[in-house]
Amino acid sequence: MCSKQIKTVPSTKLENPGDVAIRVTGLGKTYKIHDAPSDRLKEMLIAPLRRRLGLREKSYSRTFKALQDVSFELRKGETTGIIGRNGSGKSTLLQIICGTLAPSEGTVEVNGRVAALLELGSGFNPDFTGRENVYMNGAILGLSEAEIDAKFASIHAFSEIGDFIERPVKTYSSGMMVRLAFAVIAHVDADILVVDEALSVGDAFFVQKCMRFLRKFMETGTVLFVSHDTGAVINLCNYAVWLEAGKMMGQGSPKGLSEAYLEKQYESMQDVVRKQTSASDLDAERPGKEQSHFSPAVRDMRADLIAGSTLRNDLEVFAFDETATGFGAGGAHVDKAQMCDANGAPLSWIVGGEAVQLHVQCSASADLRSPIVGFILRDRLGQTLFGDNTYLSHHDKPIAVAKGAQFAARFDFQMPLLPQGDYTLSLAVADGTQDEHVQHYWLHDAINFKSHASSVSTGLVGVPMQNIRLETR
Repeated sequence: MCSKQIKTVPSTKLENPGDVAIRVTGLGKTYKIHDAPSDRLKEMLIAPLRRRLGLREKSYSRTFKALQDVSFELRKGETTGIIGRNGSGKSTLLQIICGTLAPSEGTVEVNGRVAALLELGSGFNPDFTGRENVYMNGAILGLSEAEIDAKFASIHAFSEIGDFIERPVKTYSSGMMVRLAFAVIAHVDADILVVDEALSVGDAFFVQKCMRFLRKFMETGTVLFVSHDTGAVINLCNYAVWLEAGKMMGQGSPKGLSEAYLEKQYESMQDVVRKQTSASDLDAERPGKEQSHFSPAVRDMRADLIAGSTLRNDLEVFAFDETATGFGAGGAHVDKAQMCDANGAPLSWIVGGEAVQLHVQCSASADLRSPIVGFILRDRLGQTLFGDNTYLSHHDKPIAVAKGAQFAARFDFQMPLLPQGDYTLSLAVADGTQDEHVQHYWLHDAINFKSHASSVSTGLVGVPMQNIRLETR
């Protein structure tokens, strides 16, 4: 099995320093940890006394490095995502950038007004009312009282907390707290917006409102975004930084880093077999060779594509690429995969909306008690559009596979309409249940698609309509 090396893109020194919104250089943060409260007192009183008397120094603490030698640049107008597991140093990094925490070493240069939502209600006084906290928080973020007066009605409306604006913040739920906090930072006219997992709290309607605000802000402003949701990072960001145990694992393409991050998570939980490839493979394209068969639907309408029709969805399918990057524990392998028509004939073109089959042929390198075969289709940004696996179809009667045996999966579905662009299909084989399993083989970008013409008007994918009618009565 193969795997990516993590591609590290060094910070680029810009010809115009004004293009940099945030520059982090050699940043480090070290904490002293005392095993008992008395050790802190001993370090303050006894340690200096021992030095003064010429006695051998004794340490009453140990150090913990929350960040080590972190360097990157965020240009104005960019949206950068910070990914990493809990405890990787993401929140510490943001607090230093926002000035609420001092670094132990290194420098941070920030050019512009920063508005930050780091924690639920950070900066709020729980005994103050929502109104009072709006004025206090606005002043901290650089707004005058007159500016807050002019914006207050809009902040109140955005937060959607109603009469609670006149009640103490300590009576708020976590969702109400983040509503008000986000409403304030949405109205401070900041140059740089820093968001740390804030959108994980709240109902779907408010989260959608926040996402609309973020996308509007991203048109002109600079965003530093932290999330465990790699899909959100891929969707929102055009650059990414990956932290692990306080160290930088890499920076660059959100899609490439997210795939490497996913691999690292499986590697930490399971024995993953890795085969190194060059760093350039992180963003490499491997279109493969075109297959030789066309479905009847495509044969009948090829002339329309040549004529430039945009009323259909024509998808070019490239051959299975077994050399694509991937990872896994090594107990299974995907030998071949191909898209077929409803009769099982291989396809090189698909019309959006037609019935297709995905055939996946696998082999077992170890005994598998309950194998699961699955796939995911992603767009060029790495956003998951749809996918499925075999678990629910066989969870009540698992099909065991002996070492050395071959097995196959088939998925029958209607191909949705895909907007113009490039798409990839990833494949995986695991053993276990939906929630508890060993990932034996994961192959990124195993099959590539290219949509040449599309009838899709909105959305990531289109649903083939059976009938559309407009009547007057």
